[in-house]
Amino acid sequence: MNQYVLFKLEEESYGIEIEYVKTIEKISNITRVPNTKPYVKGVINLRGEVIPVIDLRERFGLPIRDYNNDTRVVIVSIQDYIIGLIVDSSSEVIYLNDNEVDNPPVVGEVNTVEFIKGIGKKDGKLIMLLNLKKVL
Repeated sequence: MNQYVLFKLEEESYGIEIEYVKTIEKISNITRVPNTKPYVKGVINLRGEVIPVIDLRERFGLPIRDYNNDTRVVIVSIQDYIIGLIVDSSSEVIYLNDNEVDNPPVVGEVNTVEFIKGIGKKDGKLIMLLNLKKVL
Protein backbone atom coordinates (compact mmCIF):
# COMPACT_ATOMS: atom_id res chain seq x y z
CA MET A 1 0.00 0.00 0.00
CA ASN A 2 1.35 3.42 -1.01
CA GLN A 3 0.38 6.90 0.16
CA TYR A 4 -0.18 9.73 -2.34
CA VAL A 5 -0.76 13.47 -2.01
CA LEU A 6 -3.58 14.44 -4.37
CA PHE A 7 -3.92 17.72 -6.25
CA LYS A 8 -5.97 19.05 -9.14
CA LEU A 9 -5.19 20.53 -12.52
CA GLU A 10 -8.34 21.52 -14.39
CA GLU A 11 -10.84 18.90 -13.22
CA GLU A 12 -8.34 16.02 -13.20
CA SER A 13 -6.83 14.50 -10.07
CA TYR A 14 -3.10 13.81 -9.87
CA GLY A 15 -1.03 12.09 -7.22
CA ILE A 16 2.56 12.22 -6.00
CA GLU A 17 4.04 9.64 -3.66
CA ILE A 18 4.03 11.17 -0.19
CA GLU A 19 7.71 10.44 0.46
CA TYR A 20 8.63 13.08 -2.16
CA VAL A 21 6.38 15.81 -0.70
CA LYS A 22 7.99 18.09 1.88
CA THR A 23 5.18 20.61 2.33
CA ILE A 24 2.27 22.32 0.59
CA GLU A 25 2.25 26.12 0.58
CA LYS A 26 -0.03 28.90 -0.59
CA ILE A 27 1.21 30.70 -3.68
CA SER A 28 3.53 33.58 -2.78
CA ASN A 29 5.71 36.10 -4.56
CA ILE A 30 7.70 34.46 -7.35
CA THR A 31 10.91 36.08 -8.59
CA ARG A 32 11.31 35.53 -12.32
CA VAL A 33 14.57 33.99 -13.55
CA PRO A 34 15.63 35.04 -17.07
CA ASN A 35 16.34 32.55 -19.88
CA THR A 36 14.31 29.66 -18.45
CA LYS A 37 11.60 27.53 -20.02
CA PRO A 38 8.14 29.17 -19.98
CA TYR A 39 6.82 26.68 -17.41
CA VAL A 40 9.65 27.61 -14.98
CA LYS A 41 8.00 30.54 -13.21
CA GLY A 42 11.04 31.54 -11.15
CA VAL A 43 12.07 31.08 -7.54
CA ILE A 44 10.46 31.57 -4.14
CA ASN A 45 11.98 32.16 -0.73
CA LEU A 46 10.61 29.50 1.61
CA ARG A 47 11.82 29.97 5.17
CA GLY A 48 15.21 31.21 3.96
CA GLU A 49 15.63 28.59 1.22
CA VAL A 50 15.47 29.61 -2.46
CA ILE A 51 13.34 27.09 -4.36
CA PRO A 52 12.66 26.98 -8.12
CA VAL A 53 8.99 26.65 -9.06
CA ILE A 54 7.37 25.25 -12.16
CA ASP A 55 3.76 25.62 -13.25
CA LEU A 56 2.41 22.12 -13.90
CA ARG A 57 -0.43 23.50 -16.04
CA GLU A 58 2.11 24.90 -18.50
CA ARG A 59 4.39 21.86 -18.19
CA PHE A 60 1.48 19.61 -19.22
CA GLY A 61 0.31 21.93 -22.01
CA LEU A 62 -2.92 22.97 -20.26
CA PRO A 63 -4.40 26.46 -20.72
CA ILE A 64 -2.81 29.12 -18.53
CA ARG A 65 -5.02 30.69 -15.88
CA ASP A 66 -4.56 33.21 -13.10
CA TYR A 67 -3.61 32.00 -9.65
CA ASN A 68 -6.29 32.24 -6.96
CA ASN A 69 -6.87 31.42 -3.28
CA ASP A 70 -6.95 27.68 -4.07
CA THR A 71 -3.61 27.69 -5.93
CA ARG A 72 -0.91 25.79 -4.06
CA VAL A 73 2.80 25.10 -4.39
CA VAL A 74 3.63 21.47 -3.64
CA ILE A 75 7.25 21.42 -2.47
CA VAL A 76 8.88 18.15 -3.52
CA SER A 77 12.32 16.69 -2.90
CA ILE A 78 13.80 14.17 -5.29
CA GLN A 79 17.43 13.15 -5.74
CA ASP A 80 18.76 16.10 -3.67
CA TYR A 81 16.65 18.62 -5.63
CA ILE A 82 13.91 20.66 -3.98
CA ILE A 83 11.35 22.09 -6.39
CA GLY A 84 7.94 23.73 -6.09
CA LEU A 85 5.08 22.55 -8.31
CA ILE A 86 2.28 25.07 -8.86
CA VAL A 87 -1.10 23.29 -8.92
CA ASP A 88 -4.72 24.47 -9.05
CA SER A 89 -5.52 23.04 -5.63
CA SER A 90 -4.40 20.35 -3.22
CA SER A 91 -6.99 18.10 -1.71
CA GLU A 92 -6.05 15.09 0.37
CA VAL A 93 -3.76 12.18 1.11
CA ILE A 94 -4.93 8.72 0.05
CA TYR A 95 -3.72 5.13 0.23
CA LEU A 96 -3.67 2.96 -2.89
CA ASN A 97 -3.09 -0.79 -2.96
CA ASP A 98 -1.15 -2.27 -5.87
CA ASN A 99 -4.41 -3.68 -7.28
CA GLU A 100 -5.83 -0.12 -7.40
CA VAL A 101 -3.06 1.07 -9.77
CA ASP A 102 -2.94 0.28 -13.49
CA ASN A 103 -0.10 0.90 -15.90
CA PRO A 104 -0.35 4.08 -17.98
CA PRO A 105 -2.00 3.76 -21.38
CA VAL A 106 0.23 2.58 -24.22
CA VAL A 107 -0.26 3.10 -27.94
CA GLY A 108 2.04 0.82 -29.94
CA GLU A 109 5.44 1.01 -28.24
CA VAL A 110 5.15 4.52 -26.81
CA ASN A 111 3.50 5.69 -23.60
CA THR A 112 0.76 8.16 -24.48
CA VAL A 113 1.51 10.24 -21.41
CA GLU A 114 5.22 10.29 -20.56
CA PHE A 115 4.75 12.02 -17.18
CA ILE A 116 2.33 9.38 -15.85
CA LYS A 117 3.67 6.26 -14.15
CA GLY A 118 0.30 4.78 -13.30
CA ILE A 119 -3.45 5.33 -13.08
CA GLY A 120 -4.94 5.02 -9.61
CA LYS A 121 -8.57 4.01 -9.11
CA LYS A 122 -10.22 5.09 -5.87
CA ASP A 123 -13.90 5.62 -5.01
CA GLY A 124 -14.93 5.65 -8.67
CA LYS A 125 -12.43 8.27 -9.81
CA LEU A 126 -9.19 8.04 -11.76
CA ILE A 127 -5.97 9.58 -10.44
CA MET A 128 -2.96 10.22 -12.67
CA LEU A 129 0.12 9.16 -10.67
CA LEU A 130 3.09 11.29 -11.68
CA ASN A 131 6.57 10.12 -12.56
CA LEU A 132 8.42 13.03 -10.90
CA LYS A 133 11.73 12.27 -12.60
CA LYS A 134 10.09 12.76 -16.03
CA VAL A 135 8.18 15.86 -14.93
CA LEU A 136 11.29 17.55 -13.55
